[in-house]
Amino acid sequence: MTQTIDAAAFQQMVIHAAASINAEKQQINDLNVFPVPDGDTGTNMSLTIGAAATELKKNQYPTVGLAAKAAASALLRGARGNSGVILSLLFRGLAKAIKECETIDGRDLAIALDFGVAAAYKAVMKPAEGTILTVSRMAAARAAGAAREDNCLETVLEAAIEEGQTALDNTINQNPVLKKAGVVDAGGKGFLVILQGMLDEIRGVPMPQSEQEESAPAEKADFVAMAAEDITFAFDTVFIVRKHTENVDLDPFRKYLNSIGDSLVIGEDDDAFKVHVHTNIPGAALTEAQKYGTLELAKIENMRTQADDLAAGKHVQSTDDLEAVEAELEAECDKEPVKAAPEKKYGYVAVCAGAGLESVFKDLGVDGVISGGQTMNPSTEDILREIDKTPAEIVFVLPNNKNIIMAAQQCQRLCEDKKVVVLPTKTVPQGISAMLAVDPDMDEDAMTAAMTEAFGRVRTAEITYAARDSDFGGFAIQQGDYLALLEHQLFGTDRDLDALLGKLAQSEDLQKAEFISVFYGEDVNEEQAQKTADLITAACPNAEVSLLPGGQPVYYYMISAE
Repeated sequence: MTQTIDAAAFQQMVIHAAASINAEKQQINDLNVFPVPDGDTGTNMSLTIGAAATELKKNQYPTVGLAAKAAASALLRGARGNSGVILSLLFRGLAKAIKECETIDGRDLAIALDFGVAAAYKAVMKPAEGTILTVSRMAAARAAGAAREDNCLETVLEAAIEEGQTALDNTINQNPVLKKAGVVDAGGKGFLVILQGMLDEIRGVPMPQSEQEESAPAEKADFVAMAAEDITFAFDTVFIVRKHTENVDLDPFRKYLNSIGDSLVIGEDDDAFKVHVHTNIPGAALTEAQKYGTLELAKIENMRTQADDLAAGKHVQSTDDLEAVEAELEAECDKEPVKAAPEKKYGYVAVCAGAGLESVFKDLGVDGVISGGQTMNPSTEDILREIDKTPAEIVFVLPNNKNIIMAAQQCQRLCEDKKVVVLPTKTVPQGISAMLAVDPDMDEDAMTAAMTEAFGRVRTAEITYAARDSDFGGFAIQQGDYLALLEHQLFGTDRDLDALLGKLAQSEDLQKAEFISVFYGEDVNEEQAQKTADLITAACPNAEVSLLPGGQPVYYYMISAE
């Protein structure tokens, strides 16, 4: 019997587990009816732990703790669907428990399984019994008891699987959806297949090579009985967000997502978090997420369509199909970047967020617009790619955000065949004013001076809100307050948006302005925006006020005063 394992053994156990669930993924898919009948739990769990297996095949780790950390990180980024995210959380907790261990024994494994269960339950907004959570909890509890009797890792793992199987068999009685379909929980089944694969590795059982053929009819859900109309929230929405800082409080985000959907799971590590939620408004979930970091990847699937296809016996387009799409996209990214030959003297690249603002820049002659801004900072590579695509000898770059200027400036030394001029615009209105000063007949120095002088005259105000209690320049801000920023400094706060706009309109900067442009964001409708424009017009009778749809996230209004 195997008493302890080292890092190499742990790595092989995870790789074996990934092969095991890959071999049985279709059988698990056929059980998948809860929380929605979309028939992809096996595929999602296989792809999730497959990401960890791929990572562990690349490197050798000196300790089990480091190997587990690498596996957990790969699981988080590779997590697919509700079951995949929960699986990543189970491994995340496990990795935390053994992070200092060079080797682990039965007691260590029992503690690690318990940590994993705690992490998974904490992350699930509304834990449901009769699921992978139940199976993992019961397995961990039995592991703890077995470890007290015999501190042998193989014995403890075997006991956990036995108890987990008992719990899995009972899931059909715990969950009315499973009872209606006549099956056990798919996620719980997948979890036990993974544990069994790990046990098989230390027992020397050959690793499965491919998905098995079914020799006899397997247990399968009655998908016809599961109507698409029973699905309250249509879109299975999964996305990854890279945190701006390690200590990001995601509780407000959890509450928001729970208010617009269900089946919510959020997994995180120090650098990023991954969300799985079922909702009817996936766009709103993605927009809200960008207050907490930079969106890296998103996938949205229509579960009603999937349920209808399953009931009709059709192929369901799901994560497997997305793999091919991702491979195509990755292949495109791996290609040499497009480098346009110069066709004109000057070209322009700008950064902004929002369809309306993008249209404004395009109308002013900008060649390339990069989506980005507050909470969505593009990389140097993103900016350089757009510069390369611009068919000009000299390319002016408008970062339009102080946090993007440095990334843009890196392009000046990286771009070999074009001259890059970075104008340090800190706001979108500054970038727009710079473009209004463009005169293609000027020489480079005169053009740079004219654009710089133009954006230097602009004063920018922004209206946003407080997502949490905080301190801004010594001022206490409460969650839900509306905030007015003037040149990135706090101008004022108020619980009433109109009252705050009225105070801002009376500010010296707006009172002295000859031209005021109001760009309204994606959370503001045209009627509300017109009301704001009328308020500013009345308060600033000497200014010409323009109202434009910006479509920007985060900010209700961006206001330019010249």
